[in-house]
Amino acid sequence: MRGSHISLIICTTLVILGAGVRPAAAIDTHRADVKSFIDEVSGKDSISKRQLRKLLKGAKSQPAIIDAMNRPAEKAKPWYEYRPIFLTEKRIQEGADFWIAHRQELDRAAVKTGVAPEYLAAIVGVETFYGRLTGSYRVLDALATLAFDYPARAKFFRDELEQFVLLCREMGLDPKAVKGSYAGAMGAPQFMPSNYRRYAVDANADGRIDLWNNWADVCTSVGNYLKEHGWNAGEPVLSDAAVDEDKTAELDGRKLALSDTVESLLAKGVNFASSLPPEAPALLIAADESDGVHWRVGYNNFYVITRYNHSALYAMAVYELASAMKQRILLHDAAGLKEALAAPALPVVASRQAAHTNARP
Repeated sequence: MRGSHISLIICTTLVILGAGVRPAAAIDTHRADVKSFIDEVSGKDSISKRQLRKLLKGAKSQPAIIDAMNRPAEKAKPWYEYRPIFLTEKRIQEGADFWIAHRQELDRAAVKTGVAPEYLAAIVGVETFYGRLTGSYRVLDALATLAFDYPARAKFFRDELEQFVLLCREMGLDPKAVKGSYAGAMGAPQFMPSNYRRYAVDANADGRIDLWNNWADVCTSVGNYLKEHGWNAGEPVLSDAAVDEDKTAELDGRKLALSDTVESLLAKGVNFASSLPPEAPALLIAADESDGVHWRVGYNNFYVITRYNHSALYAMAVYELASAMKQRILLHDAAGLKEALAAPALPVVASRQAAHTNARP
């Protein structure tokens, strides 16, 4: 049995190696691109080369991160497969519970930023299941892997790696301990380091911005991000639409750009109801359902949500989760009001007697 077990281990190892699974490897600080990064950041941000070299020597390049980058759900799945990931009964109900538990923080953030509370909650719900799944990768490993071993977006991730070093310095974080997503996003709202430094808000003025545990900071930071990217308070996000059959071949619905208006889409044979004026920017969305394409029209605020994650699927998931949670909260509040109204009132005489008793010295 022991010999068979060893043979099984050897065979399994060979299969894994043959499948192309590569182990994590330390970042080589002698590489030209790594040395260039160290020189540039040291000169620009007044951080010693020795300190940067020591930090990067402790980073590991992880092939699993590159694999994950090459197959994000937003690109790999059609809408009818993507939607059920986020629109589950559990996520909706836990979203309503989250809203009730953090209503004060959500309401204050909504007032401050102009973003309705259901969208603040929905983004956190889609991103990290309301802060429960914030990522298990070391941010240092994720950013170093993508900065030096993922040529397609090396420039972007080198910038983010620099921003992460600065963020850790400013906030007193241990860069070797911070955990996040495979792309280096952090906290309940999954902010990249540059966005953390640029858009995160110290909502309760305690001198520290904590996007992992401080829900006032989290909610206000999400709202601030959307506000700074052009969110228009009170405007709709999305409408269902229908397209004249003879016009479908002329329409795309796959471009993520506000290249149309309400008026121009109506003129192209897209039928939908909107409270926005004719000149309001809009985009046509083709949502792939199991029975074919379903059409929708997104407005400015829909496009703003895609600045959080550049995907129409993501923005539709946020919209639908927000709508479902809001409906659940309305039912919860209505039930609470009904219960309060049904409670027996304190008799007037007893009430007056109590008031008189309490007034005695």
